[in-house]
Amino acid sequence: MSKNDDKKGFVFKITVIGDGAVGKTSLIKKYTQGSFQKDYIKTLGAQFSKYDEEINGENCKLFFWDIAGQDEWNFMRPTFYKGSKAAIIVFSHTDDESFEHIPDWHEDIKKYCGDIPIVLFGNKLDLVDEDELNDT
Repeated sequence: MSKNDDKKGFVFKITVIGDGAVGKTSLIKKYTQGSFQKDYIKTLGAQFSKYDEEINGENCKLFFWDIAGQDEWNFMRPTFYKGSKAAIIVFSHTDDESFEHIPDWHEDIKKYCGDIPIVLFGNKLDLVDEDELNDT
């Protein structure tokens, strides 16, 4: 056991949602493991990653729940959302439709989780052509 495991602290479940293939899994993996998953691997249902951090002497455990964005998983989402203390809605700058679906994701998380903090994260900006950015 590490020092952090012995200390009482805070535990937070953070749900990460958005359309399929917007980079949710890669974002979580980069933050929790420091590595980047370049190849797309479709998430089936949900998976979670844990991140430990000591803040002002308190142990903080973050459990990131990576929720599949494909419609076929709609029926399971309320179960996956349960107990979330915050949410991150991810969209891709390379997929306009994922941006248009933000209100749907927002409504969904509010419906099942109530008034929890929500962060909007625009992903894949590095893949957008600079000229295309200047035109918008």
